[in-house]
Amino acid sequence: MATAKSKAVKEFVFEWEGKDRNGKMMRGEMRAGGENQVQAALRRQGVLPAKIKKRRMRSGKPIKAKDLAIFTRQLATMMKAGVPLLQAFDIVGRGNSNPSVTRLLNDIRTDVETGTSLSTAFRKYPMYFDNLYCNLVEAGEQAGILDQLLDRLAVYMEKTEAIKSKIKSALMYPISVVVVAFVVVAVIMIFVIPAFKEVFSSFGADLPAPTLFVIGMSEFFVAYWWLIFGSIGGGLYFFFQAWKRNEKMQKFMDRLLLKVPVFGTLIEKSIIARWTRTLSTMFAAGVPLVEALDSVGGAAGNSIYLEATERIQHEVSTGTSLTAAMTNANLFPTMVLQMCSIGEESGSIDHMLGKAADFYEAEVDDMVAGLSSLMEPIIIVFLGSLIGGIVVSMYLPIFKLGQVV
Repeated sequence: MATAKSKAVKEFVFEWEGKDRNGKMMRGEMRAGGENQVQAALRRQGVLPAKIKKRRMRSGKPIKAKDLAIFTRQLATMMKAGVPLLQAFDIVGRGNSNPSVTRLLNDIRTDVETGTSLSTAFRKYPMYFDNLYCNLVEAGEQAGILDQLLDRLAVYMEKTEAIKSKIKSALMYPISVVVVAFVVVAVIMIFVIPAFKEVFSSFGADLPAPTLFVIGMSEFFVAYWWLIFGSIGGGLYFFFQAWKRNEKMQKFMDRLLLKVPVFGTLIEKSIIARWTRTLSTMFAAGVPLVEALDSVGGAAGNSIYLEATERIQHEVSTGTSLTAAMTNANLFPTMVLQMCSIGEESGSIDHMLGKAADFYEAEVDDMVAGLSSLMEPIIIVFLGSLIGGIVVSMYLPIFKLGQVV
């Protein structure tokens, strides 16, 4: 019962200042249930506290993968510079602008301070640190090269985030234009066309078919705008929820995305780049191949490649070579298979897969740049045709005004 009660005590973060046994001023942070606990802990450490203040905790923004990549890079840099682990956590936590990240790092720092290994402390937060991250940190701790593996992990996360950012920018550009076009058309239909309709009703003449069509659409928008916006918003919400939670829907969409013209090729190249980069990073860290493949499928971000990776892992565990297993999956380009084969023969799989990842990351960069320049004229023609068609339809009766007079 006493243990349960102690776990239920709410802890706060206290900022303290004090002097050590040599009279040197020191400051830091500590998680505790109250000021008395902080004073007792500091005295045990030989620090005479002069000032203790409970820190106000802001809610903070959600923790994103980019925040974790920045944290990993900062931690790797400090450890390479010889900064002790706990002090590095303290510096990174204080310097972060997101209170949510600061709280997370303080919690991990507290665990490490009480004797928990860093990898075990990370495993308590699977929402932020996946198996790949924790396995690499654990390998670094066991081999005594934590700074090197954190640096390798930081490079991997930075490259992965760069690819995701490029894919998002390539996809978001046309999506944002379509959304803006829909909003503009809705405003025209609800507010502008009714004003033209009142003017045309005083003409006393038959209106052209295009004008009647646009006016009919306007009347529908005015009467059912709540249904249109509600259906689109609700439909998109339920679609993305089904995509996120339903396994069959995930597989269907992952397969469909790979078949979309132009964008499907871009997504496929990015998946292959992440797949090869992940396996290269894990293998270079000394993680056994079969165990490394556990993390590779999930890192690809596509259920088709996840299932293929599971089959590859099973075949490799039964003695099949990695190249043969990847060939049987029928998902990887010839160049990747050749690079993997050379790597197996020369004993440098990590190096050759890293080169393949570099190549496909460069391919993604080139495709995104090409798509950006290609999409601009297509979008201009699309918007011009849409808005121009509406404008011409509404001005046709004015052009024929002479026949009425």
